[in-house]
Amino acid sequence: MLFIRHMKYFLLTITSVLLLSCSSNKNEETVESYNLVPASWIEQRVKKAEEYTSRTAGGRLIWESIEAHGGLQKWFSNGALSFHFDYQPLDGKVRRNSFQTINQWSVQSVHELASNRSIQFGWDGSEAWIIPDTAQVPVNVRFWANTPFYFVGLPFVLADEGINYEVLPVDTLDQKVYDLVKVTFSDGVGDASEDFYVIYIDQQTKLMGALRYIVSYPGFFPDGGHSPEKIMKIKSLADIEGIRLPTGYETYWWKDDQIGEHITHIEVTEISFKKELPKDYFNKPEGARVQESM
Repeated sequence: MLFIRHMKYFLLTITSVLLLSCSSNKNEETVESYNLVPASWIEQRVKKAEEYTSRTAGGRLIWESIEAHGGLQKWFSNGALSFHFDYQPLDGKVRRNSFQTINQWSVQSVHELASNRSIQFGWDGSEAWIIPDTAQVPVNVRFWANTPFYFVGLPFVLADEGINYEVLPVDTLDQKVYDLVKVTFSDGVGDASEDFYVIYIDQQTKLMGALRYIVSYPGFFPDGGHSPEKIMKIKSLADIEGIRLPTGYETYWWKDDQIGEHITHIEVTEISFKKELPKDYFNKPEGARVQESM
C-alpha cells in the first residue's frame, strides 16, 4: 500500500556509501556497512522527526509509540532490516511469499521468492526491477517491493515531513483500550498519497496493537478511489536488537465501525538486522527487467 515515502534521504545514503568506498582498495571485492551513515546524520534526522511529531497531539502519540518500540536512533543504527513475509489470503487468491531486505534509511529493497530464491525483485530508489528478466512473479513489483516494509516498519515510518496526524476517539479492541491516530499524507508524498492508516496505540504500553488502512494505488485505481477499509491485528511483538517488531497479523474487513470477515493470515519470521552487505546490494542487477508501468 504505502509505497515510496522517504526518497529525500536516498542521496544521503548514496553519499555515505561513496565516502566509505573512497577509503577502500578499488581492486578488492569489499563488504561494508552500506547503512553506516554518520551518527550525526542519524541524530539530525531523529531530532527533526521528534520536532515534527511534537507539533500535534496525534504526532506526539506516534512519537511515544516509536519510543516504546525501541526508538528511531536504534532503528536507523541497527543496519538493514531483513525478514520473511508470508501473505496468505484466505479466499484462494495469490499468496505473496518472499524473503526481503530493506534499507530503512533510503527505503530500497531486495526480495527473493520463497518458492525459488533465484528469482529476485526490488526497488533501487528509482526503478522497480525483476531478475531473471524472463521471470514471472505473483505481484505488481512497483507496488509490492516496499509494501510489507510499510507494515512491519510501523510506527517508525510515520515520523517524516508530509505526514499528517489526527487523533480519533479512544476505542477498545480485544479488551484493551487504545488511542487512535489517523495518518494521512500530503499531496505528492509517494505513489498513493490518498492512502491512510489508523494506528491503534495501547494506552498503557504505547505499543501498537492493530492498524486500519486503505489502498489507493493508482495502478489498481487509475480513475481514483480506493479499496475497502481493512483492519490488521498484530499477533505479537518480538524484540530484535532492541526494536519491537510484529511476528504476524490477522486481517479482517472493517465495515460500519466493526470487524468483519477474516480475510488474510500473515506470518513475519526470520527477522534480523544486517550490518554488512555488498556495497552494491540494493542496486538494480545488470540484466534485470524494469517494470515501466504502475
